[in-house]
Amino acid sequence: MFNSDPPTSPAAADQAVEEVVAQGSSGAIVIAGIATACVVAMWFAFYLFVFLPRGSLQ
Repeated sequence: MFNSDPPTSPAAADQAVEEVVAQGSSGAIVIAGIATACVVAMWFAFYLFVFLPRGSLQ
């Protein structure tokens, strides 16, 4: 094919994969942290604005 990359050796492909894996998944960790922070914030908002105003159970 005209637009394909030239073939590479398996060792070069393995090296490229190792470099990508060594960089880690920082983006996924950031997204997970933001999602966790949103869930905790919603839980506190629900607690403060729904449970506390209702008072204690009799």
